[in-house]
Amino acid sequence: MKKTRGKVKKTWDNARTEALVKAFSVLRNGSEIKAFLRDLLTEAELVEFGHRFYVAQMLDKKVHYNAISETTGLSSTTIARVKKWVKGGMGGYRIALSRFPKKK
Repeated sequence: MKKTRGKVKKTWDNARTEALVKAFSVLRNGSEIKAFLRDLLTEAELVEFGHRFYVAQMLDKKVHYNAISETTGLSSTTIARVKKWVKGGMGGYRIALSRFPKKK
């Protein structure tokens, strides 16, 4: 991150990011969001983001790292990184997890 007069500037938090957020907010349903995501991201990026959210869901259910790794094939480093974002990020994962339908 760049420093501006002693303060840390979030380079991702800008007008372009705001426009992207606005674009998501005007989409009407899951099909539209899915189409936009596919146009926006590569298949590999979509798969990776899907893995991250799945790991977040498993962490939310208190599943142990070893079980997550066995299920997903992801390294403990990746799982730890997601846990860091879930616990100490900006709260986005927590909001999504709290509103996401729970499987029984």
